[in-house]
Amino acid sequence: MKKQIKTTEAIFPMPVLLVSTFNDDGTVDVMNAAWGTMLERDQVALNLTETHRTVQNIKKRGGFVVHIADAAHVKEADYFGVVSGNKVPDKFEKTGLTYEKSEVVDAPVINEFPIAIECELIEYRSAADEIGVIGKVVRTIVEENVMKDGKVDIDALGAIAFDPYTLGYYKVGGRVGNAFRDGLELNK
Repeated sequence: MKKQIKTTEAIFPMPVLLVSTFNDDGTVDVMNAAWGTMLERDQVALNLTETHRTVQNIKKRGGFVVHIADAAHVKEADYFGVVSGNKVPDKFEKTGLTYEKSEVVDAPVINEFPIAIECELIEYRSAADEIGVIGKVVRTIVEENVMKDGKVDIDALGAIAFDPYTLGYYKVGGRVGNAFRDGLELNK
């Protein structure tokens, strides 16, 4: 039997996304953003307000990188969510992580996170009922050690998800089925 519980502001589990930009002085800014998804095959949507330094940087520079957080770096990922770039201008330096400038957008690629989705800003929608940042995916790069047969291996990736009910991070993994195939067995 189902029981009613308090509704949160999110559908869960939520992906833990790290959005990286450059500050005005060239230092790296990163924020933890659980509210993001693909809008279309080559577009990302991040539900972020203009109060974030990251959004201000995206609007100024026109580029950003979305990284998929992994279990190996959960402390760093959480730090990027609990410390504001508006209060700690160079919070990236405290993590010990490293970066390289993207070859295709004006934003940093964090070396330690295995997936980087490099994006150009399409637009920012600031109305209360709008999405926020919409970006065009220009390039996606993946560390070879999390790939199998030319595709991302979810188990090797060690991606984490956020649970807004318990305020916990959970590792994503363990294949349980085959999309677009298993359900066809019900047609027989």
